Amino acid sequence: MAKKENELKVLVVEDSKVTMKALCNYLERMGIHNPLTAATGQEAIDIFRRKRPDIILLDAILPDIDGFDIARHFRATEKGDEWSAIIFLTSMDKDRDMARGIEAGGDDYLMKPVSEVVLKAKVNAMRRLVEMQRALVDVTQQLNVANKELQRLSTTDGLTGIANRRMFDELVKREWRRCVRLKKPMALVMVDVDHFKQYNDTYGHQGGDECLKAVAAQVARAAPRASDLAARYGGEEFVLVLGETTVDGAKWVANNIRQHVADINMPHSGSRLGHVSVSCGVASVLPTDDFALEDLLAAADEALYKAKEQGRNTVVCAE
Repeated sequence: MAKKENELKVLVVEDSKVTMKALCNYLERMGIHNPLTAATGQEAIDIFRRKRPDIILLDAILPDIDGFDIARHFRATEKGDEWSAIIFLTSMDKDRDMARGIEAGGDDYLMKPVSEVVLKAKVNAMRRLVEMQRALVDVTQQLNVANKELQRLSTTDGLTGIANRRMFDELVKREWRRCVRLKKPMALVMVDVDHFKQYNDTYGHQGGDECLKAVAAQVARAAPRASDLAARYGGEEFVLVLGETTVDGAKWVANNIRQHVADINMPHSGSRLGHVSVSCGVASVLPTDDFALEDLLAAADEALYKAKEQGRNTVVCAE
């Protein structure tokens, strides 16, 4: 029969062949087939590293390495949510010996000679803990996925799929600080859909949404670098953050956006061009202590206003 992925893996570490055989027989009768076995501490360490067993029956006294030291090694090499239940097998019955085992990383202990009834009870108890731990890992993973999705939704514009204003406000400051450290220029490109109100009035809100999504795709297309950011700034306005970019470089990007939007040839009866177009305002500066990020934003916004005044479907750079 094929081994199930979630079948319990048990490692028995015991140097006595008689005790090992008895333990394996007990486990077989409990439904735990083909348990992993090791007669020395080094074998146990090798198996633990390769197989990561769920439960370990660990002899406290082994010919090469002390069982307590092995337990410490197991605990030291577990990562993240990894955990194996360790049950010490010992003939030592003093309280301090049992306490030493727990302090070394053990979870329980069995007195030798091992009783099949007691072994079954202890293994079943550990099985429940292993299953609870597996369930906890599953829930944690699901929560992590859900949290990542919530984070994505909180920073993404629901309509266009690009970054929203909140994301822009956060990342533009980070990019500004990066350019300050590198002593490199930073540019902003403000993009506004021309005559968008007339477009909405003519083609309806659904048509307006499709228009915004199409323009957003072209703005995002112009931000291929990891440090670039395309965001919806508000309404029919978009913004592009370009680190390490001069005004000439940003102007080239803005003209590409303007041309690509025009090439879509989306009909717009309210425009003299007959199709959807955008206006762009560009500003770039070498960040210094004398020039604030807010000044760069204001300059790009003013350039966009001038582009509108100059007849739209054009790019204007701030002086």
